[in-house]
Amino acid sequence: MSGQQVQTGAAKANRRKAGFSLIELLIVVAVILIIAAIAIPNFIRSKMMANEAAAVQNSRNITTAEVVYSTTYGIGFSPSLTSLGGNSAVVDQNNAGLIDSVLGAGAKSGYSFTYNVLTQDALGHVTGYSLNADPLNANTGTRHFYTDQTSVIRANETTTAGATDPAIQ
Repeated sequence: MSGQQVQTGAAKANRRKAGFSLIELLIVVAVILIIAAIAIPNFIRSKMMANEAAAVQNSRNITTAEVVYSTTYGIGFSPSLTSLGGNSAVVDQNNAGLIDSVLGAGAKSGYSFTYNVLTQDALGHVTGYSLNADPLNANTGTRHFYTDQTSVIRANETTTAGATDPAIQ
């Protein structure tokens, strides 16, 4: 017994209980994976709903900007989304500064915004337009939105929305 200490049975038991067993660690990992399997789809679904709400709000912002543009310049609606946005250095009918530059570029919050001129008067001023908001991919949203100079926002669950689709509530 020179230099060696004799361990009692209680000391050996305490040393074995100092850590976690492999089974205990596997159970903890399994519980974490189950919680993640429940939480991740809910997170993705809530992110999609937030993107859809943002697309509706951006559509409202564009229709409001169109009314302001028409009232301010007296030449009808804008010829493009970029003319609603423009740069902040010069504000005129080609750079109105009514929407942000990201939205003016046509994509924001997982949605692509497509602006089309529908009708023009004899002087070439825009009298009718359409705006479509479509999800960039299946993870950013499922609904497609449409609005025009009437400012009614319409939605379609499966394909690009149009003037005959039901209005959102």
